Amino acid sequence: MAQVAIGLGSNMGDRRAHIESALTLLRDVVAELRVSSLIETAPMYVTDQPAYLNGAAIGFTDLGPLALLARLKAIELEVGRTPSVRYGPREIDLDLLTYGRVAFRSSGRLEVPHPRTPERRFVLEPLAELDPSMYLPGLGSVSALLAGCP
Repeated sequence: MAQVAIGLGSNMGDRRAHIESALTLLRDVVAELRVSSLIETAPMYVTDQPAYLNGAAIGFTDLGPLALLARLKAIELEVGRTPSVRYGPREIDLDLLTYGRVAFRSSGRLEVPHPRTPERRFVLEPLAELDPSMYLPGLGSVSALLAGCP
């Protein structure tokens, strides 16, 4: 089984309920799931939208990275995510942040560790709460990345 880290976010409707619903479904494919506190954050990239609730989850899965990504996208749909502009408002957002201790890239569909993790305090703070020494291949430890994050 591979250890995975998943970013959680919502900024539409009942944000906490959307995240809780996603976590309930996620527990079917990720064992020993540990979840960080949820923090309210300002949106990045597209700033004219409501504040987000963000968090992270760490656990173990026997799904491969692409199969897990497909399941994350299915969970988003089950929770009620509707199509939107990139980085725009969303009912739920699940990002595969890490997959074991490997770096993985699949022709534009998936890149782990998530390439924008080093610039995202809203990802790094929840990960640091769960495991500050977690190593992201090619990027460094969560604590070091957080120390260097704007």
